[in-house]
Amino acid sequence: MKLNYLHISDKAVSTLQLFKAMEGNVIALKILKNEQLKEHSTKSPGLLVCIDGNVIFENENHKKEILLSGEYIIIEANVKHWINAKMDSNLLLIK
Repeated sequence: MKLNYLHISDKAVSTLQLFKAMEGNVIALKILKNEQLKEHSTKSPGLLVCIDGNVIFENENHKKEILLSGEYIIIEANVKHWINAKMDSNLLLIK
């Protein structure tokens, strides 16, 4: 099964719980080109993996990272962050 087939709509940002473990989740995330996952924070840390595409991850602590296919970043708990897609992108969020 391919991750990009999970998102059947053309919404700017689409999420789908892919797997629920006893103590966590895996969320498939798709962001269309030139769209943004708006600023937010989370109570628990997370691992964001870029499966394909090109996104820019930024947070309120002035961290700015470009993520390409196969790259990842650790998301800190209780820190506001947002993601901008430079091309259609598929990501996995593991929390």
